[in-house]
Amino acid sequence: MSALKGRNGKMLDERVAMPALDAERRVLPRPLRRAFRFCASLVAGRIAIPNHTGTIAALVFYGATAGYGVYVGGHAPVVEQSVTAAAGFSIEDVKVSGNVETSEIDILQLLGLDGTTSLVALDIVDARKKLLDLPWISDVEIRKVYPGTIEVKLKERQAYAIWQHGTELSLIEKSGSVIAPLRDNKFASLPLFVGRDAEQAAVTFETLFTGWPELRERVKAYVRVAGRRWDLHLDNGVVIRLPEEGVDDALGRLARLEAQQKVLERDIAAVDLRLSDRMTIQLTPGATERRQVAVDARDKALKKAGQKI
Repeated sequence: MSALKGRNGKMLDERVAMPALDAERRVLPRPLRRAFRFCASLVAGRIAIPNHTGTIAALVFYGATAGYGVYVGGHAPVVEQSVTAAAGFSIEDVKVSGNVETSEIDILQLLGLDGTTSLVALDIVDARKKLLDLPWISDVEIRKVYPGTIEVKLKERQAYAIWQHGTELSLIEKSGSVIAPLRDNKFASLPLFVGRDAEQAAVTFETLFTGWPELRERVKAYVRVAGRRWDLHLDNGVVIRLPEEGVDDALGRLARLEAQQKVLERDIAAVDLRLSDRMTIQLTPGATERRQVAVDARDKALKKAGQKI
């Protein structure tokens, strides 16, 4: 047995010196020990490599490279749609409900559904945003029904009146929001509001007519004047000029006069209710001329009567 010499010159046993040498060796971290032993066994030939391992590894590498290229190039949605559509998930049926003014063709074109669109790749959030851009739609719900059906439930806006601004005619909601331009006579029976800011003031003004239903039925157009007051254009051409405040009282005076004398049925052009202590009636040009003729005839008659006396 060999021996070693210590600091004091004495010989030490080899078994006593071995722990000091082991402590100086580098020890690999625990996770790397298994990998190191595996690599050593692989190099030594103690581990058998299955057949076609290299081919499979190459295919995996090329596949990963192609997938990364598709992702970086932004072609992932196209690839996903093609693969899933070919696998039997193409959209074959679209069920649309709740649409009255919105065409199903517009919905299909906006969503890009051409018969080859994949149900898996369809982005519901993006599709919903696109449908909400349509003028009549206020809310929409889209649901996927696998393997190839999509359900679209719409909630449309309700037309409340027609708003004329300049030469343009638009349909508006009860809140005053514009829905879409007026394109046909389908909504001709709706009330007409004319002028700047008339669409916003329409709701509050219409509530004033709850107590005057007969007069309300005769109004053909509500014209906003200077953003402060209203003129009512009746179906027979008579214009009623309302005040800025006290509209209900003014309509009450007009209703009493109409009940007593049927003033709105006469040959008049306008009734001015802007002053609370009086009512001014404007005759039509024909009525004014006839009245002047009658006045002149009366004056002549009075003169002749005075001469005879």
